[in-house]
Amino acid sequence: MSPTALVIGGTGPTGPFVVEGLAERGYAVTILHGGQHEVDFAVDGIRHIHADPHFTETLEDGLGDETFDLVVAQYGRLKVTAEVLRGRTDRLIAVGGATAIYAGDADARWGRVGKPALFPESEPILAVEGGSSLESKIGSKMVEAMNVLFRNSRKGEYSATYVGYPLNYGPRNPGPYDWAIVRRILDGRRQIVVADGGIKLESRILSENAAQSVLLVVDEPEKSAGKRYSVADRYTFTMRQRIEFIARCMGVEVELIDLPYPLAWPCHPYWRGVRGHRVCDSSLIRHELAYEDTVESDEGFGSSIEWLIAHPPEGGGEAERQVGDQFDYDREDDLIRNWSKLEGELDTAAPEEFVAGHQYRHPKTPGEVWKPKGSE
Repeated sequence: MSPTALVIGGTGPTGPFVVEGLAERGYAVTILHGGQHEVDFAVDGIRHIHADPHFTETLEDGLGDETFDLVVAQYGRLKVTAEVLRGRTDRLIAVGGATAIYAGDADARWGRVGKPALFPESEPILAVEGGSSLESKIGSKMVEAMNVLFRNSRKGEYSATYVGYPLNYGPRNPGPYDWAIVRRILDGRRQIVVADGGIKLESRILSENAAQSVLLVVDEPEKSAGKRYSVADRYTFTMRQRIEFIARCMGVEVELIDLPYPLAWPCHPYWRGVRGHRVCDSSLIRHELAYEDTVESDEGFGSSIEWLIAHPPEGGGEAERQVGDQFDYDREDDLIRNWSKLEGELDTAAPEEFVAGHQYRHPKTPGEVWKPKGSE
């Protein structure tokens, strides 16, 4: 008799890869989802349960008295799922966030220097209740749910593993943030506002790569038991690199208009409302489970842009509203003109040409003291 697997979700960007991977591994797969979106799977025999996984009563009603050998929870509310699945499965693999679970930039626990741009995924400084920002409030809810998951795992209700994703990209992703750039170029825009030189770093993961990480956890029940993994594409790029790559994919050249972040409001949706870096470490899953990117960054990012061009979100529709971009080009043009005028009025010339100096002596004769570069 085939082992049974339940995938909560299953019809989103990563779901079909996970569902089909489980079927290939011999599982009899059931998916539980709200029924708003359907997809055609490459394998037959996938059973559907239509129920809302966000609430205890609807999830319990959908499941009835069924049990499963494995559950992969990719959708809904993890705190609800972690409680409802007690005693119903041997293994529960939960998918959540990789960067939002950590404390915000202003949290004093990071120390006097502040939050590092990159830190080990085992870092214990997690989001807690009481933060003022929306990001902190969401993060604390995610941490609370993750704690419930592992508490139940320690009590023997099931064996739990948590896999955290940063921002996903690829076909059929909700809130496709690259659309903020793609639409502008399609609309004929050739000036793109960026903040702080576009140097912000953000980890992302291609949906296909994300699914591969979950399947590796499926394949390694003992190694992955009780673990929290973060997974991201191997390479992390700046926002400037991403925008310029999109432009190259679309065969155009764009001028990046560089403003300080508070003034650069047109790019805030693409920056997702956060000025600082959002980078995650994925060393543990790479070391313990030998995770490698199934699709490399240039191929995956390029194909995701091609998909967006071929399947543009409806103007003002759900996906575009999830991005949150107003595409207010008249105001953007006013901003660019005013910034250009201000730059022209400022005296930006340096008092003298900067010449970098070597930190160490480069003597031409024995005992010669340190001298500035270029001096006789």
